[in-house]
Amino acid sequence: MQTLGWREWGALPELGINAIKMKVDTGARTSCLHAFKLEPFNKNGEDWLRIWVHPEQNSDREHVCEAKIYDQREVTDSGGHTELRYVIKTKLTIGDFADAVELTLTNRDSMKFRMLLGRQAMRGEFLVDPDASYLQGVLS
Repeated sequence: MQTLGWREWGALPELGINAIKMKVDTGARTSCLHAFKLEPFNKNGEDWLRIWVHPEQNSDREHVCEAKIYDQREVTDSGGHTELRYVIKTKLTIGDFADAVELTLTNRDSMKFRMLLGRQAMRGEFLVDPDASYLQGVLS
């Protein structure tokens, strides 16, 4: 198993995001991606989303991508607030890891990290060292 620090760099190549800083969150079941605007649409008879993302911390640079809707779920955040969120499934790469993961989508503008890496994505693949950062390398 690979070891992750409490924060890591990863990529979401199917969304065109080559580098995104993630907080490794063993308290979160599902991973979460910052999306400040969502627009559902139909593509070839399937439900898709157009997703507006600020992939970089402390930046208003917009990135627009599209993904097929995988699910919708009620998610309770760390503050106890429940929200119905879209879920997509897309490829995540971290170090030597490259596999599809589920991501819920919500506005994280007020949060420090644009993405949380939750337990489901880590299970069976990673150990976490809470004293370390960027053990899988730095992307830019």
